[in-house]
Amino acid sequence: MSSSRGRLLAAATAALAGLAAVAVSHAATAGAALQKVRLGGDSSQTRIVLDLDRAVSAKLVSDGASDRRVVLMLPGVTPQGGALQGAGQGLVKTWVVDQASGGARLQMDLKGDAKVSRRFLLPPADGVDHYRYVLDVAPAAPGQVKLTSARPAPLKVRETTVRKAPLPLKKVVVIDAGHGGNDPGARGAQGHEKDVNLLAAQALKARLERSGRYKVVMTRNSDVYVPLESRVRIAQRADADLFISLHSDSGPDPSLSGASVYTLSDKASQRAAQFVSKDDWFMKASLTGDRGVSDILFDLTQRATRNRSGMFAQTLVSHIEGKAPMLRRSHRDAGFMVLLAPNVPAVLLEMGFVSNLDDERFLRDPERRGRLMDAVASAIDEYFGEATKLAAR
Repeated sequence: MSSSRGRLLAAATAALAGLAAVAVSHAATAGAALQKVRLGGDSSQTRIVLDLDRAVSAKLVSDGASDRRVVLMLPGVTPQGGALQGAGQGLVKTWVVDQASGGARLQMDLKGDAKVSRRFLLPPADGVDHYRYVLDVAPAAPGQVKLTSARPAPLKVRETTVRKAPLPLKKVVVIDAGHGGNDPGARGAQGHEKDVNLLAAQALKARLERSGRYKVVMTRNSDVYVPLESRVRIAQRADADLFISLHSDSGPDPSLSGASVYTLSDKASQRAAQFVSKDDWFMKASLTGDRGVSDILFDLTQRATRNRSGMFAQTLVSHIEGKAPMLRRSHRDAGFMVLLAPNVPAVLLEMGFVSNLDDERFLRDPERRGRLMDAVASAIDEYFGEATKLAAR
């Protein structure tokens, strides 16, 4: 073999190796799914863990030092189930993962002067079957200078930090399709309540998601049985801003007709306290271990939640009137299990009576059921709009 042919072969081999390396690098991120975001730590150091189904590469666009906003790009990565978001922990105030520039984008607002101190990728190991991309956030060094202006300060000036608008977190709405699986609910002439409830829940979910303003969580999205207590826990784990349970009523009198809205009754308050204390949920969420203080916090939290629930119930009734038949006393109270979360505004909507032929036809007609869910969605829009106004005062 001549030396020139040898050089050509070596060059070709090197080129192929380079292309293979690029292909491997691309394969490491293409089609990866971000499964979950977890936070841990405190104000001395906070760790953010991104659970992924394969290896990824990432680019840190901003470490948070200049404006308290961390931005991390993950090319080729898709957030599982759409955009993810949540309340922060430790040094992180809030976080959002959305789709941007062909990949996932993690944005975090920091509570104080801090920045990303290190980041690394962990492969599956020690019983963990997925990859983990880890970011550590630490407080800024004492006395660290952060100036907003690009011009040099001529004299001694007050040092300031650029503040961006808060991350636009979507409101979290949990929709509970009543009954399901081996719990069929009431029976009408054309079928069981559980089916009507699920169809209505899916229609409401689609309507809310079209607006782009909400993150919607379903307690069930198929014909399965979900225990009542689990439905409440789903709302709590999702940090829900609103919980709405959809049902179809029944009664011994076939002439009974119309929708009604339920909120938690006064008599059920003690039951809510027992529900919470069963696994010490509220104590774990409180900032103090003092039972007396926790009882006071629980009472204040529950009172505020019941006020917000009542506010939404009134708004909901006003939007449904004229769109569907209503019971004469349309806003009622009860001790339903799904209304017991002390920190999540919640209502139970009985959409009509499946024991009434006209109501059942109404609820089983896709067009009329859709109009009813449009009215419910409009009530949710107004509720959050009013809540925003009150918070801004």
